[in-house]
Amino acid sequence: MRLKKEFIIHKTSKEATLVSAGFHGMVRGNSTTGEIFALLRKNTTEGEIVKKLRAKYEAPEGVIERDVRKVIGELEKIGALEEYWKTVL
Repeated sequence: MRLKKEFIIHKTSKEATLVSAGFHGMVRGNSTTGEIFALLRKNTTEGEIVKKLRAKYEAPEGVIERDVRKVIGELEKIGALEEYWKTVL
């Protein structure tokens, strides 16, 4: 999965905002949410995102997984994600 190209990420030191020309509204979150947004710029999986955040942050078991699932769920609701598969010949 990855973010659709029409979605733009704006990050500050404390928060991140995701906006789109086709979406009437915005998604806001903290800097960790911004990292998830950035990781979704390239094709990735939920598991890969969790792994990268676990390497960077210490958190009780299940917290990072829950937070990543929540952000991805919100992005799915607004149609911000697309499945992306590269065919290698």
